[in-house]
Amino acid sequence: MTYNTKPYLILLFVTAILINFHYCSYTFTGASVPEHLTSIAIPIIEDRSGSGEPDLRETFTNELIQKFIDDNTLRVAEKVNADALLECTVLSLSDSPTVVAGGENVTVRRININARVVYKDLIKRKTLFDRSFSNFGDYENTGDIITVRKEAINTAVDKITEDILLAVVSNW
Repeated sequence: MTYNTKPYLILLFVTAILINFHYCSYTFTGASVPEHLTSIAIPIIEDRSGSGEPDLRETFTNELIQKFIDDNTLRVAEKVNADALLECTVLSLSDSPTVVAGGENVTVRRININARVVYKDLIKRKTLFDRSFSNFGDYENTGDIITVRKEAINTAVDKITEDILLAVVSNW
């Protein structure tokens, strides 16, 4: 008398997978935000890049605030009413060639933004992190350079503010 063990192995395998999913499931929402923090202040970003970009401070600040409003993990508040503080300083904004075509013609350029971010718990009076963030936006070196360069800056700001949000609410 021989037994067919194949159905039993399949059942064992499926059971193991289901158990694994059950015990490994978790959520990212509010994963690293301490329970006592419900609000955050985001002052105007300081621009130490020396780039001379006229709207960089306002664009960066507004984008970061909007990310936190949309996420809704922490309520954005004035510093006097906030549980946490997020201080950001743009350290550099570089514009460099990334794609060079024949004849040494630059066809694509990259805007790279580097920022220092300090996240403070104002209730317990401690720094939760002090980190550097960097991200980029590319643009083609043709057409209306001012417009496409501004779009690349906005892309870099969008990416870096998303990274900052994720670091605060998910500890990534």
